[in-house]
Amino acid sequence: MYESLFQPLTVRGLTLKNRIVFAPTSMGLKSGDFLAHIDRIARGGAGLIVIGDVPVLPSPMFSLYTPEGLDFYRQITQTAHAGGAKISAQLHMSDSDVQGLQRYLPDLRAGRITPDNLRRKLNDMTGDFITGLPVERIQTIIDGFGQAAILARDAGFDMIQIHGDRMCGSFSSSIYNHRADAYGGSPENRARFAVSCVQAVRRAVPDMPIEYKLAVRQEDPHYGNAGILTDELPVFVPLLDAAGVDCYEVALANHGALTDTIPPHNHPYFSEPGCFLKFCDLVRPLTNRPLCGVGGLGDPDFAAAQVDSGRVDYIALSRPLIADPDWPRLVQNGQTDQIFRCVRCNRACLGGMQQHQGTHCVFDEKRRAARGE
Repeated sequence: MYESLFQPLTVRGLTLKNRIVFAPTSMGLKSGDFLAHIDRIARGGAGLIVIGDVPVLPSPMFSLYTPEGLDFYRQITQTAHAGGAKISAQLHMSDSDVQGLQRYLPDLRAGRITPDNLRRKLNDMTGDFITGLPVERIQTIIDGFGQAAILARDAGFDMIQIHGDRMCGSFSSSIYNHRADAYGGSPENRARFAVSCVQAVRRAVPDMPIEYKLAVRQEDPHYGNAGILTDELPVFVPLLDAAGVDCYEVALANHGALTDTIPPHNHPYFSEPGCFLKFCDLVRPLTNRPLCGVGGLGDPDFAAAQVDSGRVDYIALSRPLIADPDWPRLVQNGQTDQIFRCVRCNRACLGGMQQHQGTHCVFDEKRRAARGE
């Protein structure tokens, strides 16, 4: 019944043992706890793990550009490989106005504004930041994508994912991009930054597969502010294909409420299983590249049906694998009745991240007790 989920998938010479991906997720865990989490996901049977928000340029965060950071990423890749999974680095370039952020830090520390309020303020500053970014800085960032890809390869990553939200998504969006030069105006020009980043990675690591996280913005009703308007996909997707993209993860664009891109079970619009698959349906006629679906795919029967039908080629799970890292193994063994299934409550996963307590699941203790973990 679930055979399609466990067929190998080969992308530019890299073979994934199955069609199940742990989606890039902000975990907020200490290094040791994070490595233990990667170990559990890998040993639970996921074919690919995507490590989110790997900085493109030198960063105060763990960075590929420092010996300590490179060593930590090597530990991550070695842990994933030891557990039987392939691993991808999601190259990320923030579109936050860091200098503009500084004026809000005293209010944040004093508790006068919440982290969520700060996030909204940063989103509000994105348009001016993207529109005013000097061309010389843009080129530095594009070059950084290529350099970061080389370092990621050296750290042991098997694949590169380019984060098509954040800076790539903001350049793509007419909401944020009001430039009057070659990077703004027409859809073709607004695609130029993302296309250039893909080209830089392809030149730097010609043999590595490149996945592009395709962030889609919709209207009627409006969701997502960065990313590509649905009507503009026929312009963007062929350009990204030609630049060197091998496969796509298709999702809703960000820069709105986190509960839109990580929708709970009672979301007013994205409450149904496979809530973002309609965006894959729009992309499918535009490319022959493999498509990864995401959003509400925790039910094995539903997920397998999407791959069986050819609607998507592989699936990305985040909350379902946080709820139960053994989801792939249990599905493959026909033990779906033993899965601790994500109920999309967002209490300890998104809630834990927002409260700086780390991303967890309300079922953690129950699952550990049942499995003797």
